[in-house]
Amino acid sequence: MNGPIDTNSWQYRQINARAPGLSYLANALIDLVEDGYPVVAGTADLQYSNGLVRFAQRFPERFTQFGISEQNMVSAAAGMASTGAMPFVATFASFLALLCCEQIRTDVAYSALPVRLIGHHAGISLGFYGTSHHATEDLAIMRSIADLTVVAPADGPQLAAAVKASVNHAQPIYFRIGRGQEPVVYDDGVDFQFGKAIVHGEGSDLTIIACGSMVHPSREAYRALRAAGKSVGLIDMHTIKPLDTKAVLSAAAHSRFVLTIEEHNILGGLGGAVAEILAEAGSPARLIRHGIRDEYSLIAPPTHLYKHYRLDAAGIEATVREALG
Repeated sequence: MNGPIDTNSWQYRQINARAPGLSYLANALIDLVEDGYPVVAGTADLQYSNGLVRFAQRFPERFTQFGISEQNMVSAAAGMASTGAMPFVATFASFLALLCCEQIRTDVAYSALPVRLIGHHAGISLGFYGTSHHATEDLAIMRSIADLTVVAPADGPQLAAAVKASVNHAQPIYFRIGRGQEPVVYDDGVDFQFGKAIVHGEGSDLTIIACGSMVHPSREAYRALRAAGKSVGLIDMHTIKPLDTKAVLSAAAHSRFVLTIEEHNILGGLGGAVAEILAEAGSPARLIRHGIRDEYSLIAPPTHLYKHYRLDAAGIEATVREALG
């Protein structure tokens, strides 16, 4: 089939039912075009996995299907940006961050071009597709590239808000998102500011700092712990770079423990970024990094993996209780 599948077909309905959160990406891009921005979009054979099929149907002249050639897609996006376009390109996070690292560094970031890189199905969300499709190193890789902003929205509404806010952001951006099945945390139209964390609550015992897909289960654990009388705080650190240093140090000043939660290796990602800030400030707060502990993630359905790695609400709550003794 050469063209996009019809929105009335069973294939489209099945895809949309599986990943309703990803509709926010296409909708946000469509809104930007209608508002007059020079948005173009592309993907590497995954328009049905990331929802960009809707954008392709609405604006076929602005959409490029690159096929399975991710590195070429990133370099082409850099070329488009150099002509004044505002390109958004999307593929699996494991392919985008690892396979295309050189193109992102040299063609996009070094050249200071406003390319928006969408790494979807991040972390362990591709489950049984295996280690080659798991992205548990991408935050560490992307945040080490100079002048590249790194964002991990918690849900569809926050993704849409971040995409729309990006039109006023001069630097290239790496968006790390899930598979579109993340429960909704925020209402449509939520305010988004790059580098400005969202504080859901403060606590004297422990503050949870979470990002991306881990915000929702962290919020569930946070609510259960507070209901049980624990003084626990919660921060949504949606921007991994630049990190909200003020929010981190404020949490450390108010809490005995700081617990980072990420669907990522505990090395180099959110936990590593927070550790750097606390160490440089000489903070007495104890840091606990919770995620995948420097291993290649197992192969299983995502729900089983989240439970195994204690990245569901119950696992996060248990981790907090253990930290508090």
